[in-house]
Amino acid sequence: MTGTSMPPPGWRPIGGATLLAGVIGWPVAHSRSPLLHNFWLARHGIDGAYVPLPVRPGDFAVAARGLGAAGFRGANVTIPHKEAAFAIADDLHRSAWRSGSVNTLVFGVDGRIAARSTDGDGFVASLQGKGVDVDRGPVLLLGAGGGARAIAASLLDRGIAVSIANRTRARAESLAEALGSEGGRIAVIDWERWADSLADHALLVNTTSLGMHGGPDGPFMPDLSAAAPDLVVSDIVYVPRRTPLLCAAAARGLTVVEGTGMLLHQARLSFHAWFGVDPVVDAEIEALLDADLAR
Repeated sequence: MTGTSMPPPGWRPIGGATLLAGVIGWPVAHSRSPLLHNFWLARHGIDGAYVPLPVRPGDFAVAARGLGAAGFRGANVTIPHKEAAFAIADDLHRSAWRSGSVNTLVFGVDGRIAARSTDGDGFVASLQGKGVDVDRGPVLLLGAGGGARAIAASLLDRGIAVSIANRTRARAESLAEALGSEGGRIAVIDWERWADSLADHALLVNTTSLGMHGGPDGPFMPDLSAAAPDLVVSDIVYVPRRTPLLCAAAARGLTVVEGTGMLLHQARLSFHAWFGVDPVVDAEIEALLDADLAR
């Protein structure tokens, strides 16, 4: 750039005062987190940058502590590093040890690493953002993996009764035992019976990969005939935006909440932890994400 030439649109300098964060995964090129966080940084006029950080399995601890030493504010953590992130944390937020996983690291100036999970609270916030009364409960979760545990922990902490149905019942029972040890109301339903129990629940949430585009589980043809007219149906899958479960629910006139809401709100909570600003999830950033997912 010479003379009075102006920088191109969207150009922002990165200097010694730039605040840095990123997402650690392997692979990580598919992550939409850089899109969301860099949008919010620009919107709020924050001198910052958020970058993808491909880290091989086995190198996580060295990489994470190196980022902290290099002055990064923090990082999101995705597959396959969530257990490793849990292990290296110096300070575990309640959301992390309740959910048994970590997706957000905050690096302190003293070298300590604080860890939390924003998935469960992000899911609850996504429902509230669509006007859903989450506290009405009870909630039926399909699946017993990491997503189910994070969501169940947040719901139980709000005093909401939770039921879990998983294709392997023993895994659902293990999750119920782990989360119910503090007095939370949690029940297990046989996978073959979950559709029959819909009338007893106010919210149905799919946390499995069933219905995911290109997923390993094949077609998903949910039977929602037993659902009450006011049942709310949500899916944490967001590719496609309208999963078979959400399509079936919409066809019956039920309220549906797409998985992009959880993606946006868990990112919002991480952004606030690093940069001290609580960004708004609005139509503009939803449209930005929609356009990216449609590519």
